[in-house]
Amino acid sequence: MSKMKSLEDFLMEELKDLYSAEKQLTKALPKMAKAATSEELKQAFEDHLKETEGQVARLDKISKLAGGRALSGKKCKAMEGLVEEGKEIIEEDCTPEVRDVALIAAAQKVEHYEIASYGCAKTYARLLGYSEVEELLDETLQEESAADEKLTALAEVLNVEAMEPAESE
Repeated sequence: MSKMKSLEDFLMEELKDLYSAEKQLTKALPKMAKAATSEELKQAFEDHLKETEGQVARLDKISKLAGGRALSGKKCKAMEGLVEEGKEIIEEDCTPEVRDVALIAAAQKVEHYEIASYGCAKTYARLLGYSEVEELLDETLQEESAADEKLTALAEVLNVEAMEPAESE
């Protein structure tokens, strides 16, 4: 990590972290969609993949606005851990209903991490007077919040389905 002497330096580190997080997510979401049983959950993951690809493009635009500094070269360890947790769920021996609930929980942990990260970065951009960067970060923040709300709505249905014990064969 480079030496950080200012809020601007820290904002750039946070943007690199978010860039890495989103890139990792573009690889994880297709696997989560494939593992989901609920068609609505599969669709939610597929929709969020398209959104995430747009968020990566938005971060590229932000990097140009912030002086063209490259956002690659840093690994987001938090997202790496969250993605690993998702992989464990996919490999776990559980009923399809329970797997869907567990996938939602893993996805919501990701969304909450992103909401916190984008919220902070947006505040730093505002304080630094980067209004265009602030607007772009807010756009992504709104998408992450909407994705979290969609997952909550799905969970309200799927959690109930997972409450019923699997029929023994």
